[in-house]
Amino acid sequence: MAKVRSLSLGAASLLLAAFAVPQTYVPAHAEQIAATVNSTVITSSDVARRISFLRLRGIKGNLPQKAREELVNEVLMRQEIIRTGTSVSTQDVDAAFERFAKNNKMTASKLTEILKRAGVGADHFKAYIGVSMSWPKTVSARFGGGNRMSQDEFIAKLKENNGQKPTVTEYFIQQVIFVIPEKKRNAITGKRKAEAEASRKSYPGCKQAKVFAAGFRDVSIRDVGRVLEGQMPKEMQDQLSKLSEGQTTKVSLGPYGVEYYAICKKRQVSDDMAAQITYQTQDLDKAKKDGENPDAKKYLEDLRKQSNISIR
Repeated sequence: MAKVRSLSLGAASLLLAAFAVPQTYVPAHAEQIAATVNSTVITSSDVARRISFLRLRGIKGNLPQKAREELVNEVLMRQEIIRTGTSVSTQDVDAAFERFAKNNKMTASKLTEILKRAGVGADHFKAYIGVSMSWPKTVSARFGGGNRMSQDEFIAKLKENNGQKPTVTEYFIQQVIFVIPEKKRNAITGKRKAEAEASRKSYPGCKQAKVFAAGFRDVSIRDVGRVLEGQMPKEMQDQLSKLSEGQTTKVSLGPYGVEYYAICKKRQVSDDMAAQITYQTQDLDKAKKDGENPDAKKYLEDLRKQSNISIR
């Protein structure tokens, strides 16, 4: 019995119990509608695959009910990811799939075969990966740094820390966007990503960026301005912390095309705003339970209230 290691997917963590492949779950009836979420249909086959997937993850209990509930939440998250343009790329999902296979000492084709035999299928697993990787970006886009604590809360926090304000890293950032028209998104994303990646080697720095962009087709420069480390997703923090002024992050897929960020200025600061952001981040971390972000939970609850959901 080959034990399977965990795969970190942004805020989510997938753990398959073991690849002692269970008997494939096949519905005894013809294809039926199991649920609808706004305009999206979840079929009995979708539920069957998710039941098999839950079994692989070692989940117990009422699996049909848990499968429907998980799929409904996943559809809501996917719809919101598409609406906000915060999806990771197909290439990112494929890379995560291959890393998972490699971490478990197998090829991607072997993993695909095992998932097929288990009644899950590679496409179902990749859809799960895509949502798991994209959803934290969506949550950060909505909640990141948006709700400042009150003055009374801030003063109370300062007293707890004997009046000492924390020191954090402040960045002034520029965004370089290789624009992709929506109608051509599937056709040219790979090509544009390669162009963006190649351009990083000749990026001249923030002051010369607009002249630099003029040498490329459909490239936009946006000055993001001041951002504190606590105001950005952890993945972005990790990237920027390793970079110096004038250097760029790796290329990623954004709402308007493929993009990367450059550091115009980087320094350590200790002021009221920096302290508030740090205290909010610390409070958020303390509020997390079982790895669940309370902002993500509230976001999903709001989506459920606003949506037309029917479970058969």
